Amino acid sequence: MSAQGHTWTRKVKKEDEEEDPLDQLLSRSGCAASHYAVQECMAQHQDWRQCQAQVQAFRHCMSEQQTRRKEELQKKKEQTSVHH
Repeated sequence: MSAQGHTWTRKVKKEDEEEDPLDQLLSRSGCAASHYAVQECMAQHQDWRQCQAQVQAFRHCMSEQQTRRKEELQKKKEQTSVHH
C-alpha cells in the first residue's frame, strides 16, 4: 500500500441536491474561508503541523462566532423575559 494522503474533493452542488449541513454551518459562521484554507494546506502538505497558522485562524474565527452567537441568544432571552 502506498501513502497517497487523503482523497477529499469538494462536490459541486447540483440544483436538486441539498447543501451539506457542514457547508451550511460554515457559511452561517462566516468562517468558511478559514476552513477551506485549512483543507487546502492539509491537501498540499499532508501534515497538520505545517498548517498551524491556518488552524489557529480558523479556531479564532469560530471562537469569535461562538461569542457573537452567545450574545445574540442572551439578548433574545432578555427580550423574551421583558415581554412576559
